[in-house]
Amino acid sequence: MHLAVPSDGLGVELITLGVLFVLAYGLGRLGKRIGLPAIPIYMIVGLIASPNFEWIPFLNFEPADVELIAVFGLIFLLFSLGLEFDTEEFFGNAKRLLISGGTRIAINMGTGFAFGWLVGWGAREALIIAGMTAMSSSAIITKLLIELRRLANQETPVVLGIAVVEDVFIAVYLAIVSVVLSGETEVWPIVVQLSVAFAFLIAMFTIARFGGRLISRLVGTRDDELFTIAFFGLALGFGGLGEVLGVSDAIGAFLIGLVLGATRHKARIEALTLPLRDVFAAFFFLNFGLALDPSTFGDVVVPVAVAVVMTLVVNTAGGQLIARLNGLTPAQGLNVSTMLHNRGEFTLILATLAAAAGLDPRLTPFAGLYVLSMAIIGPVLAVNSERLGSLGPAARRARKIDVERDREFALAELAMAGGIDDDEPAIEIAAGEMVEPQPTTDDETTPQRERDPEY
Repeated sequence: MHLAVPSDGLGVELITLGVLFVLAYGLGRLGKRIGLPAIPIYMIVGLIASPNFEWIPFLNFEPADVELIAVFGLIFLLFSLGLEFDTEEFFGNAKRLLISGGTRIAINMGTGFAFGWLVGWGAREALIIAGMTAMSSSAIITKLLIELRRLANQETPVVLGIAVVEDVFIAVYLAIVSVVLSGETEVWPIVVQLSVAFAFLIAMFTIARFGGRLISRLVGTRDDELFTIAFFGLALGFGGLGEVLGVSDAIGAFLIGLVLGATRHKARIEALTLPLRDVFAAFFFLNFGLALDPSTFGDVVVPVAVAVVMTLVVNTAGGQLIARLNGLTPAQGLNVSTMLHNRGEFTLILATLAAAAGLDPRLTPFAGLYVLSMAIIGPVLAVNSERLGSLGPAARRARKIDVERDREFALAELAMAGGIDDDEPAIEIAAGEMVEPQPTTDDETTPQRERDPEY
């Protein structure tokens, strides 16, 4: 008796995928030492394994081999974002967030369209480039907020709120772009599509706001296995429903996460989702890199370099504007802008649509190199944004104000204790200052105690 091994088995593919993840682990550890998050590491590993990258021929993996699992990654990233989203905070500041997000979109789209027009590839291409350079990556933003442990930061609800506003705008923008690329001139198809999208959004937000108790009873079970299967199925199902309704699978997953996050099971779902999210997200960014072709980058290096600089300048200035509109400090505004620098899945979606419509072929390598550049620059800036924010003049003024406040508190406490007249040196020490002791006036012959040179 002998064991027959089918020639068409998946052994080679599994070995290749295992090597890729071990390589991602090794490069990820190296990246952590220099402050680089895992996101661009996964993308670079995907690029190395791409059929378009011939330096390591035995690492030859097709994007189609992991495409479905990569979609799971996108869905669970946005599902996690929905779980973390604070509906009370959003509805309490909806007007401010809509103003902030709308202003940001208007500035970025206007600047992006002007840049796309100056590139000279065509009017429809300019519209595509505007979307590529204007919209942030919700997936990368979510992963960064989780990796950097900033979900509890004061500026994070603003970042998430703007991401949601952008996702809503993306639904509108994709409907318009699809019509422009298809040559459709009828108004009613656009109206119907937008109406369906907004009805879905409004319905899910309403359920999240008022139906938490009912949903808790429907999905509640003590069995962890069944509970995991339930929310896994809901995440995938609503992702598919969002795709069918024309608002994207990402928004569908976000909205069901939003609903489940309003239930009493939120903490339990988060704990069970964590390993699923991390593994599937690795597939998503790996697949992202597999789609890139380095041989086409040479023709678009200059436009990409200009686009990167434009993105950094416009978003940094926009972050300070958002900080002013939301009562945040300049340092927090820098945190907002560095999070929103990142570009990702939406840019590649637009590149795919443009290629299918027969637009300028340079749009595809432009999108790939631009996203790869921003997926490295953005996370690096985000990792160091708090350090950079502490170096600004506003941060120094804030520290000076804190010292003055501490001094006032020390004075007040000593005054209440009756020590203002007799304990002036103690007051100065408590306020963070040290004064030279003065000679006594009662007895000029009393020797002064020498000051310790250590102080």
